[in-house]
Amino acid sequence: MRLHRDAKAELIRSVPLFADCSPDEVAEVAAIADEIDLRAGKDLTTESTDGREFVVMVEGSAEVTQGGSVINTLGPGDWFGEIALLTGKPRTATVRATSTVHALVIEGHRFTQLLEHAPDIRAKVERVFAQRSE
Repeated sequence: MRLHRDAKAELIRSVPLFADCSPDEVAEVAAIADEIDLRAGKDLTTESTDGREFVVMVEGSAEVTQGGSVINTLGPGDWFGEIALLTGKPRTATVRATSTVHALVIEGHRFTQLLEHAPDIRAKVERVFAQRSE
């Protein structure tokens, strides 16, 4: 199932990191989001490695582990990867698909380019991220 442009933008808008963005700004973010499909058992991120992408789950489920212990489960509408992407720090957890997963992925290089090109989006994202980090 491939998403229509408006559906991608709606999913991006649901992520608190982009809540302050205008519809046009959300559309810019959605335009750099790729759709991927992953099989059950595939690691979407690995704890302590560099983060290179931000993921919004469209369909499927995944478990989040830290130090080998399950700490959360994820499903449609959930997202992860923003901390490593924005701070450059290693991943804080491993995320493994527990079913087939369809997701939107924003690759770090493209996201950095967008933030450099669109300082208003950068300011809004950084403000929300700072508030959530307090």
